[in-house]
Amino acid sequence: MPIAAKWLNVQPGERTALMLGFAFHFCVLASYYLVRPLRDALGLEGGADKLQWLFTATFVVMLLMVPVFGALVSRLPATRFVPLIYRVIAVSMLVFGVLIANRIAPVAVGRVFFVWISIYNLFIVTIFWSVLVDRFSSEQGRRLFGFIAAGGTLGTFIGPLLAATMATRLGPVALTVAAALLLEVAVRCYRALLSRTQSQSGSRLLDDRRMGGSMLAGITLIVRSPYLLGLVLFMLLHTSAATLLYFEQGRIVAGSYADVASRTQFFAVVDLIVSALTLIFQLLLTAPLIRLIGVVGALAALPLATIVAFTAMALAPEPATVALAQGLRRAVEFAIVRPAREVLWTVVSREEKYKAKNVIETLVYRGGDAASGWLSVGLTALGAGFGLVALLIVPFAGLWGWLCLWLARRQEQGADRKNVEGQIS
Repeated sequence: MPIAAKWLNVQPGERTALMLGFAFHFCVLASYYLVRPLRDALGLEGGADKLQWLFTATFVVMLLMVPVFGALVSRLPATRFVPLIYRVIAVSMLVFGVLIANRIAPVAVGRVFFVWISIYNLFIVTIFWSVLVDRFSSEQGRRLFGFIAAGGTLGTFIGPLLAATMATRLGPVALTVAAALLLEVAVRCYRALLSRTQSQSGSRLLDDRRMGGSMLAGITLIVRSPYLLGLVLFMLLHTSAATLLYFEQGRIVAGSYADVASRTQFFAVVDLIVSALTLIFQLLLTAPLIRLIGVVGALAALPLATIVAFTAMALAPEPATVALAQGLRRAVEFAIVRPAREVLWTVVSREEKYKAKNVIETLVYRGGDAASGWLSVGLTALGAGFGLVALLIVPFAGLWGWLCLWLARRQEQGADRKNVEGQIS
């Protein structure tokens, strides 16, 4: 840790909070990646041509869940709603494990499982980062978020590694029990992190105070803020590209592997590639790279990696290409882009961090998924091959790059204002 602390420029008093953030993120993502391969495998049970319906169902259920989440955030302090949500999800994992293991309505349960996992993973990850951007400043985020993100990456490595070895030996119950236990450990890490840090408001009293406002406040906050609308557009471009790649991945995998076990193993291997690359990037490159190229350069890495992935999969539609192209793109996203994207949130209000952030990273995310899923189906019905889609993504990548520049500049202005206000106070 001393070498890492020097490399990251960790300040006195930050080490414990840094390691708690690392462990918190590890537990959150390890729990999800334990069941993610099972989700992807069960999602193909009804056929790859039905994936757009699952994405649409996910978006519809998300529409219902966002007001519920908004009501919880408005009526309960973070110290209560964060553990509550994580524990409700943990119990649901145990229920699904029993249903899947006993082959109770396998196709229907598999589809519901796909939708629920697609929803819950966004909530637990979004809540984690809401906590982080509330407890760390913009300056700390630039230095520390890469290392904290590495904790999650380690989780994305251990999760699929366990899934690949446990899927055929112990079955889904073992996967879901392990996922539930990790979520409980995440709750313990969260509580320890609160005791070691102070919200950016400067008052620990706010930790036990409810935020108030309406259950739809996240949406109204977004509509009133050009900066938040920019984050919405960034998310839509990101999720649209990712979904088009996911659908092409589904077609290639469904045509190459016939059974759930082999598909689960393939998806687990892809996740392992992503995790290994991401962990190397985060431990060696993220912090110094963000210092060198800034937030704008880190954000712009995603549209560039997206063009590379589209081109590779269009030229060589094989499972090996899928693994490498998706592995590289997702590694760039998690290791470089995600920490930079979270820095963008350090300059907004506390209510925006918990409410608007949740809307953008759940409802907007899944809305982009659903729309892009139907776009993929429509293009296929019109006879447009994936090569044409790869060509069409280029102008959108240009828009995406310009947006990265605009958001980074607005973030710097917001950070400067916060510094001035802190000096005055």
